[in-house]
Amino acid sequence: MTDTWDTIDRLTSWIAAHHTLPHQQDVLLRILKLSEEVGEVAEAVIGATGQNPRKGTSHTWQDVESELCDVIITAMVALRTLTPEAAEVFAGHLRRVADRSLEG
Repeated sequence: MTDTWDTIDRLTSWIAAHHTLPHQQDVLLRILKLSEEVGEVAEAVIGATGQNPRKGTSHTWQDVESELCDVIITAMVALRTLTPEAAEVFAGHLRRVADRSLEG
C-alpha cells in the first residue's frame, strides 16, 4: 500500500500547487469533491442499467468501476489533505472496522 499512498501524496501535492485557497478551504473543497464523484457513480449506474429513457444505455459497468475508483482516489486525497498521517489513519480505521465486522 506504500506505493499507493506515495502516489496519493504526489497527487495531493500536485492539486495543492494549482490552488491558491487557504488550507482550511482546500480541505473543505477536497471533501466536497467526494459528492461530485459519488454523483458520477450514480450517473454511471443509471446509464449502465438504461434507467434514463431519454439516454438509454449510456454507460458500461466498466464506467461504474472507473467512477468508483475515482471516489476512492478522491477520498484518499481528501484524507491526505486533512492529515499528513493519512496512511496510518486509514490503516488504523480499516483494522478497527475489520475487527468489529469480522470477529467470530
